[in-house]
Amino acid sequence: MKIISIGSSTKDVFFPVDGGTVLETPEDLEAQRKVAFELGAKYQLTGDRRETVGGCAANVACGLARLGVKSFCCTRVGNDQTGKWIKDEMAKMGVEADLIQTDEKCQSDLSFIIDHLPSEDRIIFSDRDSNEKLDISAEKMMKVGAEWIFVSSLNGNEEESWENKMDKILQLVKENNLKLIFNPGQKNIKNNPQKVIVAAGQSHILLVNKDEAIEIVSLMTKSSDNKLNDEKFLVEKTRETGAKIVVITDGIRGAWGFDGKQIFHVDALVRKAVDTTGAGDAFASGFLAAHLKGKNIGEALQWGIINSSNSVTEYGGQKGLLTQEKIEEFVSKVNIEKLV
Repeated sequence: MKIISIGSSTKDVFFPVDGGTVLETPEDLEAQRKVAFELGAKYQLTGDRRETVGGCAANVACGLARLGVKSFCCTRVGNDQTGKWIKDEMAKMGVEADLIQTDEKCQSDLSFIIDHLPSEDRIIFSDRDSNEKLDISAEKMMKVGAEWIFVSSLNGNEEESWENKMDKILQLVKENNLKLIFNPGQKNIKNNPQKVIVAAGQSHILLVNKDEAIEIVSLMTKSSDNKLNDEKFLVEKTRETGAKIVVITDGIRGAWGFDGKQIFHVDALVRKAVDTTGAGDAFASGFLAAHLKGKNIGEALQWGIINSSNSVTEYGGQKGLLTQEKIEEFVSKVNIEKLV
């Protein structure tokens, strides 16, 4: 079984800090908590900075490779030291390099992440350049013989929009009878929700968090706030996009999956969090690897939760990824609940 993960790759640089003041701003619905630092001040890091590969496509590709799935990453890096480092690190994780593009005219993507230790949360500053120029080549992708395509948050620019890239992917999937896994980003949903719904309708698996599910369902139907807070309602309505399987995650509250016959739920496996960056990607790779290996929806949710829970114990989206053997050690600790 082979799978191509399409989307971003970055170098993530983590700065753990315990300074700053948390501000509660409930009146700002889109940013209800903020951290303030004194202008002109200097703050010492709390521990060492860390550097890891990031980006949803890269994280998922690495997670799948760790779990024994033949994994390719269709992403773009610059012809610079950062780009070489990203490719080398992904190779160490077992990701095939055939579809990694190198651009002579741009810099590799880079993110600086402030890990605010008192709040156990983070702020990400991203510089996107190379992945905005990602080229979707059906001919090159078909050469690797993959049966599955995973698409994460796509980037675009003035030369080619993310919608146009998505259209190329949908055409590739349709013409070659491939199976699509779609994990839209918040910006995709906000920028063009109708395009997201169309792509979801052609997906074998749709992966979203609860906030994203609420946004999608709100566009499809007029529902009360109570219904939009009901995960059973959300998975049922989201599946009406046409996706065969819908998975919704909600952090510490766990995850839900629906295949049109049965709704499954698993609770989160609570671990002390060091860094939550990449936790959703770790869930995705765990769930997908289990599904590709023939596990049912409930078992796949277990794998996703276990992989995600271990990811948060390490910085970045790579170091905490588990092997199949390690995941199976924790399966008995995650209960599968079938919802009526």
